[in-house]
Amino acid sequence: MTTWLYDGSFDGFLSAVFDLYWQRRSDVRICKELAYVPSLFGPAIFMPTVMANAERVWAGLRKRLSATGLEQLFACYLAEIPREEDNMVGFIRHVFAGSENVETDFGNAYVLRVSQLSRMVHREKHRMEAFVRFQHTAEGVYYAVIEPDYNVLPLITGHFKERYADQDWLIYDLRRHYGIYYNHKKDVVDTVNLQFKPAYLGGRDVTAVWSPDEALYQQLWQTYFREANIPARSNRRLHLQHVPRRYWKYLTEKHPPR
Repeated sequence: MTTWLYDGSFDGFLSAVFDLYWQRRSDVRICKELAYVPSLFGPAIFMPTVMANAERVWAGLRKRLSATGLEQLFACYLAEIPREEDNMVGFIRHVFAGSENVETDFGNAYVLRVSQLSRMVHREKHRMEAFVRFQHTAEGVYYAVIEPDYNVLPLITGHFKERYADQDWLIYDLRRHYGIYYNHKKDVVDTVNLQFKPAYLGGRDVTAVWSPDEALYQQLWQTYFREANIPARSNRRLHLQHVPRRYWKYLTEKHPPR
């Protein structure tokens, strides 16, 4: 089987899907270039992204899917699961095969997979919206780091832009080495890549650039959680279910007082 490699972007994936239909190919697997593992059983060809082709596929999907359906498909892409493109292509073929909306056709394996995976990604999105803890830097920027299981930064941008519209903030994904920076004066969100000094532990520790009041606010936050806790009503199992331990290292209330 031939493998078509794309640049890893969602537009690149849609552009490759367009070529599938244009060339009437069904014996092709689509894969991110960086995730490709060479095989002895088929050639690999890099397919450049053609924005016009990607936009035509997206326009076709918009005619057949609701906003929720489009968001579910995009969430599958953000899951970054190897070979998930096979299921996404199967879903898109099923969408274009008929004239009716197929979003609730859960008897189809591709539709069911898109629905299930989308729920997983959106569960992570909601967790990141709840677990982001900003630290105020001397430059006046509120900074937070996250390491989500899925690439949810594109999904949480609107939430934080709306909630913190009067502040400059930066949320950085350490696992994927990029972040989103909001400039409240220009009302724009930009994608940024940072180079951290070794003393900052790769971006995890920015105490050296805190504003003078940041330590006090963190102490107040920790005191609030400690005093609000009722030991007699503690349910550690339920707590871990809602706040998994892997998120604790970035939660201020989980750190010992400095």
